[in-house]
Amino acid sequence: MNILVLNSGSSSLKYKLFSAEKEVVLAYGLVERIGMPGGLGRITHQVQQNGKYQAEDEIPNHQKALQMVLNLLTDAQWGVLRDLKEIDGIGHRVLHGGEYFKTSVRVTPEDIAKMEELIELGPLHMPANIMGIKACAELMPGVPQVAVFDTAFHQTMPKKAFLYAIPYELYEKHRVRRYGFHGTSHRYVSQQAAKFLGRPLADLKMITAHLGNGSSLAAIDGGKVIDTSMGLTPLEGMVMGTRSGDLDPAIVPFIGSKLNLTPEQADELLNKKSGFLGMTGYSDMRDIQRERKAGNSRAQEAYDLFIYRVAKYIGAYLVALKGLDVLVFTAGIGENDWETRADICRELEFYGIKMDYAKNQNLRGEEAVLSLPDSKVAILLIPTNEELVIARDTMALIR
Repeated sequence: MNILVLNSGSSSLKYKLFSAEKEVVLAYGLVERIGMPGGLGRITHQVQQNGKYQAEDEIPNHQKALQMVLNLLTDAQWGVLRDLKEIDGIGHRVLHGGEYFKTSVRVTPEDIAKMEELIELGPLHMPANIMGIKACAELMPGVPQVAVFDTAFHQTMPKKAFLYAIPYELYEKHRVRRYGFHGTSHRYVSQQAAKFLGRPLADLKMITAHLGNGSSLAAIDGGKVIDTSMGLTPLEGMVMGTRSGDLDPAIVPFIGSKLNLTPEQADELLNKKSGFLGMTGYSDMRDIQRERKAGNSRAQEAYDLFIYRVAKYIGAYLVALKGLDVLVFTAGIGENDWETRADICRELEFYGIKMDYAKNQNLRGEEAVLSLPDSKVAILLIPTNEELVIARDTMALIR
Protein backbone atom coordinates (compact mmCIF):
# COMPACT_ATOMS: atom_id res chain seq x y z
CA MET A 1 0.00 0.00 0.00
CA ASN A 2 1.41 3.39 -1.04
CA ILE A 3 0.55 6.43 1.09
CA LEU A 4 1.29 10.01 0.04
CA VAL A 5 1.78 12.30 3.06
CA LEU A 6 1.32 16.04 2.50
CA ASN A 7 2.06 19.03 4.72
CA SER A 8 0.64 22.14 3.06
CA GLY A 9 1.98 25.45 4.31
CA SER A 10 0.90 28.91 3.26
CA SER A 11 3.55 29.03 0.52
CA SER A 12 5.01 25.52 0.62
CA LEU A 13 4.15 21.85 0.17
CA LYS A 14 6.20 19.10 1.82
CA TYR A 15 5.58 15.53 0.74
CA LYS A 16 6.67 11.95 1.36
CA LEU A 17 5.56 8.81 -0.41
CA PHE A 18 5.59 5.71 1.81
CA SER A 19 5.39 2.05 1.07
CA ALA A 20 3.23 1.86 4.15
CA GLU A 21 3.39 -1.79 5.22
CA LYS A 22 7.19 -1.74 5.21
CA GLU A 23 7.27 1.89 6.43
CA VAL A 24 9.80 2.71 3.71
CA VAL A 25 10.06 6.20 2.16
CA LEU A 26 10.08 5.88 -1.63
CA ALA A 27 10.40 9.58 -2.48
CA TYR A 28 10.11 12.93 -0.75
CA GLY A 29 10.48 16.60 -1.43
CA LEU A 30 9.47 20.21 -0.98
CA VAL A 31 7.74 22.79 -3.16
CA GLU A 32 8.59 26.35 -2.10
CA ARG A 33 7.41 29.88 -2.92
CA ILE A 34 3.91 28.84 -3.96
CA GLY A 35 1.91 31.88 -5.02
CA MET A 36 4.72 34.27 -4.20
CA PRO A 37 4.78 37.38 -6.40
CA GLY A 38 7.87 38.50 -8.27
CA GLY A 39 9.68 35.21 -8.59
CA LEU A 40 9.62 31.57 -9.51
CA GLY A 41 8.70 28.71 -7.23
CA ARG A 42 11.06 25.81 -6.65
CA ILE A 43 10.60 22.07 -6.29
CA THR A 44 13.19 19.75 -4.77
CA HIS A 45 12.44 16.06 -5.28
CA GLN A 46 14.50 13.19 -3.89
CA VAL A 47 14.40 9.47 -4.58
CA GLN A 48 16.34 7.14 -2.33
CA GLN A 49 18.29 5.40 -5.10
CA ASN A 50 18.24 8.09 -7.75
CA GLY A 51 19.52 11.32 -6.20
CA LYS A 52 17.99 14.80 -6.21
CA TYR A 53 16.01 16.73 -8.81
CA GLN A 54 15.48 20.51 -8.63
CA ALA A 55 13.58 22.87 -10.90
CA GLU A 56 12.01 26.31 -10.88
CA ASP A 57 8.70 27.30 -12.43
CA GLU A 58 5.72 29.56 -11.93
CA ILE A 59 3.68 27.94 -9.15
CA PRO A 60 0.60 30.12 -8.62
CA ASN A 61 -1.28 27.79 -6.26
CA HIS A 62 -1.22 24.50 -4.37
CA GLN A 63 -3.02 22.67 -7.17
CA LYS A 64 -0.16 23.45 -9.56
CA ALA A 65 2.35 22.46 -6.85
CA LEU A 66 0.59 19.14 -6.29
CA GLN A 67 0.43 18.48 -10.04
CA MET A 68 4.22 18.96 -10.22
CA VAL A 69 4.67 16.47 -7.37
CA LEU A 70 2.42 13.89 -9.02
CA ASN A 71 4.20 14.32 -12.35
CA LEU A 72 7.55 13.65 -10.70
CA LEU A 73 6.27 10.61 -8.80
CA THR A 74 5.35 9.01 -12.13
CA ASP A 75 8.23 10.46 -14.20
CA ALA A 76 10.23 8.00 -16.30
CA GLN A 77 13.53 9.10 -14.73
CA TRP A 78 12.60 10.48 -11.31
CA GLY A 79 9.41 8.60 -10.56
CA VAL A 80 8.77 5.63 -8.30
CA LEU A 81 5.28 4.79 -9.55
CA ARG A 82 4.04 3.56 -12.93
CA ASP A 83 0.65 5.20 -12.46
CA LEU A 84 -1.10 7.48 -9.93
CA LYS A 85 -3.56 4.64 -9.34
CA GLU A 86 -0.79 3.07 -7.26
CA ILE A 87 -1.40 5.73 -4.59
CA ASP A 88 -3.85 4.10 -2.20
CA GLY A 89 -4.38 6.99 0.19
CA ILE A 90 -3.34 10.54 1.04
CA GLY A 91 -2.58 11.71 4.56
CA HIS A 92 -2.64 15.42 5.42
CA ARG A 93 -1.11 17.23 8.34
CA VAL A 94 -3.77 19.70 9.54
CA LEU A 95 -2.93 22.34 12.13
CA HIS A 96 -6.13 22.72 14.11
CA GLY A 97 -8.87 20.27 14.98
CA GLY A 98 -10.48 22.40 17.66
CA GLU A 99 -12.80 20.34 19.82
CA TYR A 100 -14.30 18.68 16.75
CA PHE A 101 -11.44 16.30 16.03
CA LYS A 102 -9.99 14.24 18.86
CA THR A 103 -8.53 11.64 16.49
CA SER A 104 -7.50 11.44 12.85
CA VAL A 105 -10.40 11.11 10.38
CA ARG A 106 -11.07 9.90 6.87
CA VAL A 107 -12.08 13.18 5.25
CA THR A 108 -15.68 13.83 4.24
CA PRO A 109 -17.31 17.04 2.94
CA GLU A 110 -18.72 17.54 6.43
CA ASP A 111 -15.20 17.36 7.89
CA ILE A 112 -13.98 19.99 5.44
CA ALA A 113 -16.86 22.27 6.50
CA LYS A 114 -15.82 21.87 10.14
CA MET A 115 -12.19 22.62 9.26
CA GLU A 116 -13.32 25.80 7.53
CA GLU A 117 -15.05 26.86 10.76
CA LEU A 118 -11.67 26.52 12.48
CA ILE A 119 -9.80 28.86 10.13
CA GLU A 120 -10.13 31.68 12.67
CA LEU A 121 -8.14 29.57 15.16
CA GLY A 122 -5.33 28.98 12.65
CA PRO A 123 -5.55 31.69 9.98
CA LEU A 124 -1.95 31.21 8.77
CA HIS A 125 -2.08 27.44 8.30
CA MET A 126 -5.67 26.21 8.01
CA PRO A 127 -6.48 27.75 4.59
CA ALA A 128 -3.41 26.04 3.09
CA ASN A 129 -4.21 22.72 4.82
CA ILE A 130 -7.75 22.79 3.43
CA MET A 131 -6.48 23.89 0.02
CA GLY A 132 -4.22 20.83 -0.08
CA ILE A 133 -7.16 18.51 0.61
CA LYS A 134 -9.28 20.15 -2.07
CA ALA A 135 -6.43 20.05 -4.60
CA CYS A 136 -6.05 16.30 -4.05
CA ALA A 137 -9.79 15.79 -4.51
CA GLU A 138 -9.57 17.61 -7.84
CA LEU A 139 -6.48 15.86 -9.15
CA MET A 140 -7.05 12.39 -7.66
CA PRO A 141 -10.81 11.97 -7.32
CA GLY A 142 -11.84 8.89 -5.42
CA VAL A 143 -8.53 8.41 -3.60
CA PRO A 144 -9.30 8.32 0.16
CA GLN A 145 -7.87 11.19 2.20
CA VAL A 146 -7.10 11.28 5.92
CA ALA A 147 -6.62 14.37 8.10
CA VAL A 148 -4.21 14.10 11.04
CA PHE A 149 -4.51 17.05 13.44
CA ASP A 150 -1.68 18.70 15.38
CA THR A 151 -4.09 19.33 18.25
CA ALA A 152 -5.78 15.91 18.49
CA PHE A 153 -3.27 14.16 20.78
CA HIS A 154 -3.69 16.89 23.39
CA GLN A 155 -7.46 16.53 23.64
CA THR A 156 -7.12 14.29 26.71
CA MET A 157 -6.17 17.33 28.82
CA PRO A 158 -8.50 17.99 31.77
CA LYS A 159 -10.34 21.30 31.97
CA LYS A 160 -8.05 22.59 34.71
CA ALA A 161 -5.22 22.39 32.18
CA PHE A 162 -6.94 23.77 29.09
CA LEU A 163 -9.25 26.50 30.40
CA TYR A 164 -8.19 30.14 30.66
CA ALA A 165 -9.46 32.34 33.52
CA ILE A 166 -11.45 34.63 31.24
CA PRO A 167 -15.24 35.08 30.89
CA TYR A 168 -16.59 31.58 30.38
CA GLU A 169 -18.70 32.52 27.38
CA LEU A 170 -15.48 33.13 25.43
CA TYR A 171 -14.84 29.41 25.74
CA GLU A 172 -18.44 28.39 25.10
CA LYS A 173 -19.10 30.71 22.15
CA HIS A 174 -15.66 31.29 20.63
CA ARG A 175 -13.70 28.15 21.63
CA VAL A 176 -10.98 30.13 23.45
CA ARG A 177 -8.94 27.51 25.36
CA ARG A 178 -5.57 25.77 25.30
CA TYR A 179 -5.29 23.25 22.47
CA GLY A 180 -1.59 22.49 22.13
CA PHE A 181 0.32 21.64 18.94
CA HIS A 182 3.06 19.32 17.64
CA GLY A 183 0.69 16.53 18.66
CA THR A 184 1.86 14.04 16.05
CA SER A 185 5.44 14.52 17.22
CA HIS A 186 4.61 14.15 20.92
CA ARG A 187 2.53 11.06 20.15
CA TYR A 188 5.25 9.44 18.06
CA VAL A 189 8.15 10.00 20.45
CA SER A 190 6.16 9.00 23.55
CA GLN A 191 5.13 5.71 21.94
CA GLN A 192 8.62 5.16 20.54
CA ALA A 193 10.22 5.90 23.92
CA ALA A 194 8.12 3.21 25.62
CA LYS A 195 8.97 0.78 22.85
CA PHE A 196 12.67 1.65 23.06
CA LEU A 197 12.69 1.05 26.83
CA GLY A 198 10.63 -2.12 26.51
CA ARG A 199 8.06 -0.82 29.00
CA PRO A 200 4.27 -0.40 28.71
CA LEU A 201 3.33 3.18 27.80
CA ALA A 202 0.40 2.91 30.19
CA ASP A 203 2.85 2.61 33.11
CA LEU A 204 5.01 5.66 32.30
CA LYS A 205 4.99 9.27 33.43
CA MET A 206 6.74 11.14 30.65
CA ILE A 207 7.72 14.64 29.54
CA THR A 208 8.38 15.06 25.83
CA ALA A 209 10.40 18.12 24.78
CA HIS A 210 9.91 19.00 21.10
CA LEU A 211 12.60 21.66 20.74
CA GLY A 212 13.11 23.32 17.38
CA ASN A 213 12.36 26.60 15.65
CA GLY A 214 8.94 26.00 17.13
CA SER A 215 9.09 24.37 20.58
CA SER A 216 6.61 22.76 22.93
CA LEU A 217 6.58 20.39 25.88
CA ALA A 218 3.94 17.87 26.90
CA ALA A 219 3.23 16.07 30.17
CA ILE A 220 2.04 12.55 29.32
CA ASP A 221 0.65 10.17 31.93
CA GLY A 222 0.03 6.61 30.76
CA GLY A 223 0.04 7.69 27.11
CA LYS A 224 -2.42 10.56 27.63
CA VAL A 225 -1.53 14.24 27.60
CA ILE A 226 -2.46 16.05 30.81
CA ASP A 227 -0.81 19.38 29.95
CA THR A 228 1.17 21.05 27.16
CA SER A 229 2.91 24.38 26.72
CA MET A 230 1.31 25.80 23.56
CA GLY A 231 -2.16 27.31 23.86
CA LEU A 232 -4.97 28.59 21.67
CA THR A 233 -2.24 29.13 19.08
CA PRO A 234 1.41 28.03 18.79
CA LEU A 235 2.51 31.40 20.23
CA GLU A 236 2.18 30.45 23.91
CA GLY A 237 4.83 28.64 25.92
CA MET A 238 8.49 28.37 25.02
CA VAL A 239 10.78 31.04 23.61
CA MET A 240 11.13 30.07 19.94
CA GLY A 241 12.91 31.11 16.77
CA THR A 242 10.56 33.99 15.96
CA ARG A 243 7.81 33.61 18.59
CA SER A 244 7.85 35.31 21.99
CA GLY A 245 6.31 32.48 23.98
CA ASP A 246 4.77 33.34 27.36
CA LEU A 247 4.35 37.02 28.18
CA ASP A 248 2.10 39.35 30.16
CA PRO A 249 -1.07 39.84 28.05
CA ALA A 250 -1.02 43.54 28.94
CA ILE A 251 2.13 43.86 26.80
CA VAL A 252 0.00 43.53 23.66
CA PRO A 253 -2.09 46.73 24.10
CA PHE A 254 0.96 48.47 25.59
CA ILE A 255 3.19 47.93 22.57
CA GLY A 256 0.21 48.50 20.29
CA SER A 257 -0.19 51.94 21.78
CA LYS A 258 3.52 52.76 21.83
CA LEU A 259 4.14 51.61 18.26
CA ASN A 260 0.70 52.47 16.84
CA LEU A 261 0.09 48.85 15.79
CA THR A 262 -3.12 47.23 14.63
CA PRO A 263 -4.02 43.91 16.29
CA GLU A 264 -2.80 42.13 13.15
CA GLN A 265 0.54 43.97 13.29
CA ALA A 266 0.97 43.17 16.98
CA ASP A 267 0.24 39.52 16.24
CA GLU A 268 2.85 39.53 13.47
CA LEU A 269 5.42 41.16 15.76
CA LEU A 270 4.96 38.48 18.43
CA ASN A 271 4.82 35.55 15.99
CA LYS A 272 7.39 36.51 13.36
CA LYS A 273 9.69 39.18 14.83
CA SER A 274 10.17 38.07 18.44
CA GLY A 275 11.80 35.11 20.17
CA PHE A 276 15.47 34.56 19.31
CA LEU A 277 15.11 36.80 16.26
CA GLY A 278 13.79 39.74 18.24
CA MET A 279 16.39 39.40 20.97
CA THR A 280 19.44 38.78 18.78
CA GLY A 281 18.73 39.22 15.08
CA TYR A 282 19.15 35.44 14.62
CA SER A 283 16.31 32.90 14.64
CA ASP A 284 18.33 29.66 14.46
CA MET A 285 19.81 28.03 17.57
CA ARG A 286 22.97 27.22 15.60
CA ASP A 287 23.53 30.94 15.11
CA ILE A 288 22.74 31.63 18.76
CA GLN A 289 25.34 29.06 19.84
CA ARG A 290 27.97 30.53 17.53
CA GLU A 291 27.28 34.11 18.58
CA ARG A 292 27.23 33.50 22.33
CA LYS A 293 30.59 31.70 22.10
CA ALA A 294 31.91 34.73 20.24
CA GLY A 295 30.92 36.95 23.17
CA ASN A 296 27.55 38.22 21.93
CA SER A 297 25.77 39.10 25.20
CA ARG A 298 22.30 39.18 23.64
CA ALA A 299 22.79 35.69 22.24
CA GLN A 300 23.85 34.51 25.69
CA GLU A 301 20.76 36.11 27.26
CA ALA A 302 18.47 34.48 24.70
CA TYR A 303 20.12 31.10 25.27
CA ASP A 304 19.86 31.42 29.06
CA LEU A 305 16.21 32.38 28.74
CA PHE A 306 15.51 29.33 26.57
CA ILE A 307 17.25 26.93 28.97
CA TYR A 308 15.45 28.46 31.95
CA ARG A 309 12.05 28.32 30.26
CA VAL A 310 12.44 24.63 29.31
CA ALA A 311 13.59 23.71 32.81
CA LYS A 312 10.77 25.70 34.39
CA TYR A 313 8.14 23.89 32.32
CA ILE A 314 9.68 20.53 33.19
CA GLY A 315 9.52 21.52 36.86
CA ALA A 316 5.85 22.43 36.51
CA TYR A 317 5.10 19.13 34.81
CA LEU A 318 6.81 17.21 37.60
CA VAL A 319 4.02 18.60 39.79
CA ALA A 320 1.31 17.87 37.22
CA LEU A 321 2.50 14.27 36.78
CA LYS A 322 3.31 13.71 40.47
CA GLY A 323 6.65 12.25 39.42
CA LEU A 324 8.57 11.42 36.27
CA ASP A 325 9.91 8.25 34.65
CA VAL A 326 11.12 9.47 31.26
CA LEU A 327 12.33 12.76 29.75
CA VAL A 328 12.49 12.75 25.93
CA PHE A 329 14.35 15.21 23.69
CA THR A 330 13.29 15.52 20.06
CA ALA A 331 13.06 17.86 17.00
CA GLY A 332 15.81 19.99 15.47
CA ILE A 333 17.39 21.36 18.65
CA GLY A 334 16.47 18.44 20.87
CA GLU A 335 17.94 15.88 18.48
CA ASN A 336 21.07 17.71 17.34
CA ASP A 337 22.24 20.24 19.94
CA TRP A 338 24.06 18.34 22.68
CA GLU A 339 24.95 21.51 24.59
CA THR A 340 21.32 22.57 24.94
CA ARG A 341 20.33 19.11 26.17
CA ALA A 342 23.19 19.15 28.68
CA ASP A 343 22.42 22.62 30.03
CA ILE A 344 18.74 21.77 30.48
CA CYS A 345 19.62 18.61 32.40
CA ARG A 346 22.08 20.48 34.64
CA GLU A 347 19.12 22.57 35.81
CA LEU A 348 17.31 19.36 36.77
CA GLU A 349 20.01 17.60 38.77
CA PHE A 350 18.31 18.63 42.02
CA TYR A 351 15.57 16.10 41.22
CA GLY A 352 17.99 13.23 40.68
CA ILE A 353 18.04 13.56 36.90
CA LYS A 354 21.57 12.55 35.91
CA MET A 355 22.82 12.81 32.36
CA ASP A 356 25.79 10.94 30.96
CA TYR A 357 27.38 14.15 29.67
CA ALA A 358 30.23 12.42 27.86
CA LYS A 359 27.86 10.13 25.96
CA ASN A 360 25.45 12.99 25.23
CA GLN A 361 28.22 15.01 23.59
CA ASN A 362 28.69 12.42 20.85
CA LEU A 363 25.06 11.83 19.91
CA ARG A 364 22.72 13.50 17.45
CA GLY A 365 19.75 12.28 15.47
CA GLU A 366 19.66 8.70 16.75
CA GLU A 367 17.70 6.85 19.41
CA ALA A 368 19.72 6.65 22.60
CA VAL A 369 19.63 6.62 26.39
CA LEU A 370 21.41 9.72 27.68
CA SER A 371 21.02 9.11 31.42
CA LEU A 372 23.40 7.46 33.88
CA PRO A 373 22.36 4.10 35.36
CA ASP A 374 21.56 5.66 38.76
CA SER A 375 19.47 8.52 37.32
CA LYS A 376 16.02 8.83 38.87
CA VAL A 377 14.65 9.52 35.38
CA ALA A 378 15.51 7.93 32.03
CA ILE A 379 16.70 10.60 29.59
CA LEU A 380 16.13 9.66 25.95
CA LEU A 381 16.95 11.09 22.56
CA ILE A 382 14.19 10.02 20.13
CA PRO A 383 14.17 11.50 16.60
CA THR A 384 10.65 12.49 15.67
CA ASN A 385 8.84 11.17 12.59
CA GLU A 386 5.55 12.99 12.15
CA GLU A 387 5.13 11.85 8.55
CA LEU A 388 5.27 8.21 9.63
CA VAL A 389 2.48 8.85 12.16
CA ILE A 390 0.38 10.35 9.37
CA ALA A 391 1.13 7.42 7.07
CA ARG A 392 0.20 4.90 9.79
CA ASP A 393 -3.07 6.67 10.59
CA THR A 394 -3.92 6.94 6.90
CA MET A 395 -3.31 3.26 6.26
CA ALA A 396 -5.36 2.26 9.31
CA LEU A 397 -8.33 4.45 8.42
CA ILE A 398 -8.56 3.61 4.72
CA ARG A 399 -8.47 -0.09 5.55
